[in-house]
Parts: sequence; structure tokens; C-alpha cells
Amino acid sequence: MKVTVIGSWGGYPKKNGASSGYLLEHNGFQLLIDCGSGVLAKLQNIIQPEELDAVLLSHYHPDHIADIGVLQHARLIQGFLGKNFPSLVIYGHHFDQAEFTKLSFKEVTKGKAYIPNEILTVGPFQVSFLKTSHPVPCYAMRIVADGKVVVYTADSSFKEEFIEFSKNADLLLCECNFYGYQNGKSSGHMNSIEAGKLAQQAAVKQLILTHLPHYGDLSDLVSEASKEYSGPIRLAVESLAISL
Repeated sequence: MKVTVIGSWGGYPKKNGASSGYLLEHNGFQLLIDCGSGVLAKLQNIIQPEELDAVLLSHYHPDHIADIGVLQHARLIQGFLGKNFPSLVIYGHHFDQAEFTKLSFKEVTKGKAYIPNEILTVGPFQVSFLKTSHPVPCYAMRIVADGKVVVYTADSSFKEEFIEFSKNADLLLCECNFYGYQNGKSSGHMNSIEAGKLAQQAAVKQLILTHLPHYGDLSDLVSEASKEYSGPIRLAVESLAISL
């Protein structure tokens, strides 16, 4: 399994950047996790929009879905230009019906609801879900393919259930919107110390900090998380690719 960071900023994309988006590839199948602002432009450095096989969304905040409409129109235009490809399935939860309805567009994309207490099969990936602590319904994902495990926390304040959910993962993509001296609970986000604590207690093999803040020295996030977690830690940066 290969994981590539497309965008990693929280809230909105920093200059020339993108908010949440991650490309997972395995056995020729290309799955995009979240599709925030700026993701479509950055994705084209790696693959073209019409080459995606599926999209999976954690929740409907704009920094995670802003480029869904752009993706739909990209595939529509490529169809007008003569390219032939199937309708793209976009998986999302149905707890915000107005937003879920927007996932279907002409014959270009088809919204499909995942059931959070059931395992979802998307190509070669098996995905299980955990409801996070966030102001809107949001779901973390444990993604398995050929024995390799990636856990994506999506947006959430720290919750004990994450430890078992993330147990022994090969890679933890953990949100880290706050520095260690800050408390993100009221806004539904984690800080660096909590991210490190989760990684250590879940015994994950490596930690990637993502959903990053727009201020301060980001290297401090790594040093703060390393006080809790003894394994390898990196910041999520555009085009960072990890092969498992």
C-alpha cells in the first residue's frame, strides 16, 4: 500500500497549499481520502482526476470536501473531450442529507453512504469506522489492505477509543491542529501531546502529523509529540509518499 499526502492544512489551504487530501494506492486501485480546498490542483501532480477509482469522505466541513464540485466538473469536462470512464463512487455518511445529496452529479459521480458500524470494501481496501469527537458527524478510518494498516483520525479531539482503533497500525495519520500548550477539545481537535500519546499507547509503527495549524514553528509539533511517542514522527507535507 502506498500513501501520498495531497494536502495537510487545517481549516483552509496555506499559500500554494491544500487542505485535507490523501491518496491511497494498492494493486492499481487509487482511492482519495477527503478532498479539501486545493486538493484537485495538487492531485494532478500525481494522477489525473479521471484516474481515480473512488473517493471516501470523513465529514462535510469545507476543508475536507471543498474540491468535490471541482472534481466532478473535471471529470465532466474530460468526458466532453472524449475520454470514457465509469461514474466515480464517492462514499460519505448520510447524517447530513443535504451535503450527501451533492455527492451525486449527473452520470459523473454517484454518492454512496457507508454504514459506520460495518466494514466497507472499496477495491482492495477494507475500511472500518469510528465516530470522532467533532462539532459535526465525522468518522475516523482504519484502512486495511494485504495485512497493512493505515489509520486516519480525520478531525477529532482526543478520545480513548482511538487507542484500540489504532492498535498496531503501520501508519497513523493523526490530526494535530494545536500545539502542546493548547487545548483543542472545545473545537474538536487534538494537540501534539495527545497525538504522541495516541501513537505510543496504540503501538503504531510510525506517526504522521496532519491537519496542521497556520502559525508557529511546525517543527515544535514533532518535538512535542516525541515526548510521548518513541517511534518515527513526520509532518504531513505535500507529495510525501510512504510505501508500506
